Amino acid sequence: MAASDGATLSFYGGPSPSLRLWEENHKMIAYVTVGADDIAKAERFYSAFLPALGYALEEYQGDLSYILPTEQGQPPVQPDFYVKSPFNGQSASAGNGVMVAFQARSQSQVSELHGAALAAGGSDDGQPGFRPIYGPHFYVGYLRDPHGNKIALFSSDPNEPGRDDRRGS
Repeated sequence: MAASDGATLSFYGGPSPSLRLWEENHKMIAYVTVGADDIAKAERFYSAFLPALGYALEEYQGDLSYILPTEQGQPPVQPDFYVKSPFNGQSASAGNGVMVAFQARSQSQVSELHGAALAAGGSDDGQPGFRPIYGPHFYVGYLRDPHGNKIALFSSDPNEPGRDDRRGS
């Protein structure tokens, strides 16, 4: 919790050095896992765009782990993204209302990676573009992976033209 001056507060209102240290060394979301029945299809889909966003693929016991590489001796960069067969042995299913969003470097990269993911077996769930319900610089495209999991690719760079910008004037 932050005070108006930016200091970290404990739940009781006083400064908390241990909480501040924890926040400096930890991210709120460490990893995201989606289920897949066909790991080969999932690998084709996710490998079509995650490497362009800096993720490296590591396979572990037949499942996929996409991680952000770090220098040796440095703490891990999070979040990791895992694609796994369900532990309970039942079929994978997409959660209703669940979506994982990946930030791209630019609007053009959103469009490029959206197309690459479609070509790799994904399905369109919303072409890249601006949405009136979001901020003027939030450019997003939506996909479903081969197992129905919803994925968003977005850019919100204020240095790029926004929804309300007039081009050519």
